[in-house]
Amino acid sequence: MNNTSRIKKNYQFIKFQKLVIVSVLIGFLSAFLGVALKKITEYYEEIFFHKATVNPVFFVIFPIFGLSVIYFLREYLFRKKENKGIKEIFESTNSKSKNLPNYKIPSHFINGLLTVIFGGSTGIEVSTVVASATIGSVAQRKQNVFKQYKTELICAGVAAGITALFSSPVAGIFFALEVISRKVTRAFLISNLIAVTIAFGLISLLDEKPLFALTITTWHLKAIPYFILLGILAGLNSVYLTHCVLFFKSQFSKIETHYYKIIIGSVILTVSLLLFPQLYGEGYHALKTIFNPTNEIPLTLSLALTYVGIIVLKPIVTSATLASGGDGGVFAPSLFIGAFLGLLVASTLNTFFNVNVIPLNFMVIGMAAVLSASIHAPFTAIFLVCGLTNDYTLFLPILVVCLISKYTAKIIYPYNVYNYTPSLTK
Repeated sequence: MNNTSRIKKNYQFIKFQKLVIVSVLIGFLSAFLGVALKKITEYYEEIFFHKATVNPVFFVIFPIFGLSVIYFLREYLFRKKENKGIKEIFESTNSKSKNLPNYKIPSHFINGLLTVIFGGSTGIEVSTVVASATIGSVAQRKQNVFKQYKTELICAGVAAGITALFSSPVAGIFFALEVISRKVTRAFLISNLIAVTIAFGLISLLDEKPLFALTITTWHLKAIPYFILLGILAGLNSVYLTHCVLFFKSQFSKIETHYYKIIIGSVILTVSLLLFPQLYGEGYHALKTIFNPTNEIPLTLSLALTYVGIIVLKPIVTSATLASGGDGGVFAPSLFIGAFLGLLVASTLNTFFNVNVIPLNFMVIGMAAVLSASIHAPFTAIFLVCGLTNDYTLFLPILVVCLISKYTAKIIYPYNVYNYTPSLTK
C-alpha cells in the first residue's frame, strides 16, 4: 500500500512539474505573439492612416485591397477555412475530439494585422486571443498527461494574450474565467496564474507602456446618478452592436459570391471613413485625441452630430468588416463606442444642465461599461480598462456601471456575439 501511495504521489508531482513547465512556455509564447502583433499593427496602422488622411483616395483603396488579400490568403494558404473568432475556442473546449489546428496561429495573426492596418473597423484582440488559445491547444496535445487539462491550457494562452495586450494579468484571468472556462479548477489556477505572471514579466521587461496615459484625479458621489444613466445607455449600445454584428453576418451569408461581400463591405467602409476618419482601424488613434482637456468645451450641434454619427456608425462598419471577411471582434469597437458615448453624455450634461461632471471619467467608465455589456464579462472589463489607463481611481464607479450595463443588456437581449446561435432563438 505504501508503494502504491508513493507511486501515485510521484506521478502527481511529475504531472504538476510538467503543468508548470508547459504553463511557462504558453505564457511566454502567447505574450510574445500578443506584443509582436500589437507593435506591428500600431506601426503600420499609423503609417497607412496618415497616408489616407493626406490623400483620401486611400480610404477607397485600402479597404478593398485589405479584404481582397485576406480572401486570397484564406483561399490559397489557409485551406479555404474561415476564422470564426472566439466561437472556435468554444467549439474546441466543448468537444473532446475537436482541437484548434496549428494554422490558426498564423491565420489569425496575419488576417488580424491586415484587417486593421487597411482600415477594417475592428481590433486585433480577438485575433490575439484565438492565436494564443491555439498555442495552449497545441501544448496540451503534445503529451497524453495534458489531455484532461485541455480547457485550462487553452485558457492559459488566452489569459497571457490578454495580459500582453492590455498590461493587466487580472483582466486576462477574468476573461479566461468569465468567457471561456466559466469554472475554476486547481489546474486552471496553476496554469493561468503562471502564464499571466510570465506574460506580465515579459511586457515589464520590454517596458510596455499603458495604451492611454491618463491622469484621473478624483470622482464625486453627486455623479453617481449620471454614472447609472451612462450604464443604462452603454447596455443599450452594446445590444445595438450585437444586433448589427449578427444581422450583417446573417445577410452576408446569403451572398454566394465572396467578392460581392468584399465589394459591399468595402463600400460601407469607404463611405464611413470619408465621413468619419476616426473609424479607421482600431480607432485608438481617435481615442488618444479625445482624452484631453479641450473636451471641456461646450457641446455644439456639429460636435454632437459628430459624436452621434461615430457611435451609430461604428457598429455598422465593424459588422461590415467582419461579415465581408475581416478578422477581429468586439473588444476594440466596444472600448471605442464607450469612450465616445461617455464623452457625449458628459458634454450634454455640462452644456445643457450645468452639472459640471468630469468628461474624462465618463469616457473611461463608458469604455468599461460597453465592453462589459458586449461580452457579458464585467470583471474583465473593469480590470482591463484600469490596466489600459494604469489607474484604479475609478474602480468603484466602474464596478457599479459595468454591472448595470451588463444586466441592462441581458434584460433586453440575453445573448452576445460569443454565445448566440440561431437555434437558440427558434
